[in-house]
Amino acid sequence: MSQTEAPSLPPASAAGRRRWIQHLPYLSLALFLVAIAALVWLTRQYDADEQRTTLINDVLWMEQNLRFHLDRNEVYLQEIGRELFAGQPPSPEVDARLASLLNQERGLVQIMWLAADGRMIGAMPPHPAAQSSAADAGAQAVDEAAFELARSIGRPVYGPAHAVIGGTHHFEVHVPIWSEDATAGMVVGVYSLTDLVVRELPWWFSERYRVAVLDADGREIAAKSKVAPLSASLAYTMPFDPPGHGLTLQITAYKSDTRWVPVLLGASIVLLAGIIVWSVRQLRRQLARRQRAEIALRAESAFRKAMEDSMLTGMRARDLDGRLTYVNSAFCRMTGFSADELLGLKAPMPYWDPERLEQTFELHRQILSSGSATEGTEVRLRRKNGEVLDVLVFEAPLIDAAGRQAGWMGSVLDITEQKRAREQTRQQEERLQQSSRLITMGEMASTLAHELNQPLAAIASYNTGCMNRLVDDQPIDRRELLDIHERIARQARRAGEIIRRVHDFVRRSEPKREPLDLNTVLRDAIGLIEADARKRQVQLRVELGEPMPPVVADAVMIEQIVVNLVRNAMDAMRELAPAQRLVEVRTARHGRFATVSVADRGAGIPTDIAARLFEPFFTTKAEGMGMGLNICRSIAELHHGRLGFETRPGGGTIFTLSLPLDAPPA
Repeated sequence: MSQTEAPSLPPASAAGRRRWIQHLPYLSLALFLVAIAALVWLTRQYDADEQRTTLINDVLWMEQNLRFHLDRNEVYLQEIGRELFAGQPPSPEVDARLASLLNQERGLVQIMWLAADGRMIGAMPPHPAAQSSAADAGAQAVDEAAFELARSIGRPVYGPAHAVIGGTHHFEVHVPIWSEDATAGMVVGVYSLTDLVVRELPWWFSERYRVAVLDADGREIAAKSKVAPLSASLAYTMPFDPPGHGLTLQITAYKSDTRWVPVLLGASIVLLAGIIVWSVRQLRRQLARRQRAEIALRAESAFRKAMEDSMLTGMRARDLDGRLTYVNSAFCRMTGFSADELLGLKAPMPYWDPERLEQTFELHRQILSSGSATEGTEVRLRRKNGEVLDVLVFEAPLIDAAGRQAGWMGSVLDITEQKRAREQTRQQEERLQQSSRLITMGEMASTLAHELNQPLAAIASYNTGCMNRLVDDQPIDRRELLDIHERIARQARRAGEIIRRVHDFVRRSEPKREPLDLNTVLRDAIGLIEADARKRQVQLRVELGEPMPPVVADAVMIEQIVVNLVRNAMDAMRELAPAQRLVEVRTARHGRFATVSVADRGAGIPTDIAARLFEPFFTTKAEGMGMGLNICRSIAELHHGRLGFETRPGGGTIFTLSLPLDAPPA
């Protein structure tokens, strides 16, 4: 016995590759988010670097501007110093130039000119020390170290900052004046740090930055600021040289207004990143749901395909133009054509019966326009091998997913064998009905023979009397002979009527449904059973209702029902005294139905027997076949009627036959 081989597992590399592919979207998403975060960070960093670069450039510009301003003032002081030490008192022009140098925009608050030995010669505005001795004045007015250094090196020298009355700080610049390779004197310019910082900075610089001057100990000795928050990260410190001596400039940027473009850009990027994350997640879920739906759909399709292939009912779909769009295997087996041979075809179809082509075509157009009947449409087809095929077609609208009709879906049932079986059953029922009628006539044979003997005996008697009159020599009375012959004819008609009724009742013929007067049919049936009723000493009471519309039925079959019901009623009263034996037969109209009721006065029908009364081969008679009532009910149903029974008030049973009228009730 061979063993089933175990399915080989996929290689580790293939499994790893599948896992990598499954995680690739998440890895790509993570890399994208990192790239977005890096972009936002780099953007902010670039913006911060730009702001710091701008700060440094502005500070360098400010430093150059201050240096240029101080250098220019040095040149002005040297030029005016030559005139001050020219040996003549200062002219008005010199005074005017001195006054212009003391402008607040230049930062100078006082200009002094000293002799080479440090003795103060003059000052503008006048210095209080100018009223004292030269030695005292020099000691009190200027910085001696800066004075000596400037005189020794022959270049301008700046002195340290020092506090003055009013809480401000000043510093000095000592500019030596030369005359014939010798120091003629010294011009000292006194600067106010506050005026220099405040006046020399342009408005746009002051709007952006706070400028402070710190001494060597880091204390703020001068500043220019406004009431605004400062930036914690944008600050720059640099030496204030000149004048130097440990002074530094500290420039701090004010917090700028919110820059909405970068903020909005960053927020947009973050928002878009969030949307992308959410979209990828939703897409992943959607793909998972779609994959599950596709798997379920494939399973459902496979299940439905297996179910359709196992069906015996043929299925075929057509579009609104009548073109075949789908056939199942049962339909292909039914017609003998393959799906490839049928799909896409339009009428006439190859499986239509050529002998009924026009009829089938008309039915096809009717179905396409309004669909088939609720109970289906019977059609005769022809297989590919030429065999005739009877089918029952049920058509229903084919609705698409949008709710629109896309065509027609038909279920096709092969009823060939059913029709053949129904035909055989019908023939058997006819033979059984014929046999039942023959049995009934056999049971009534002696009575019918007696009924026939009476008119035949009367005919023979009348004939003998006529012959005797003809042989007699006495004159013949023609009126007497005419009366005798009329009696003979009447008895012959009576015998013929009996024979006709028997012949009609027992003859075998195809069912013939035609409009009938129910009262007339009932009279014929009663005429057939009257002799048997007299023999059994049973009284028949017939009450015919008012004339009513005709019923469409077979007269012989209706007579068979009435005869069987009346004979059963007479059998039910065997044990009664002859005076009590009464069968009541009535006709009436109830709505759309005409009814025939047969009532007896027997013992009634027990409940256990009533449940099986219409079953075939069930009988309570020792000599019965058990088919009478079953045949009667079958005949009633064949005529779209019904046969039932109920208990008669006072004892007995009432059987009622209801037949539909061919016209609606008035």
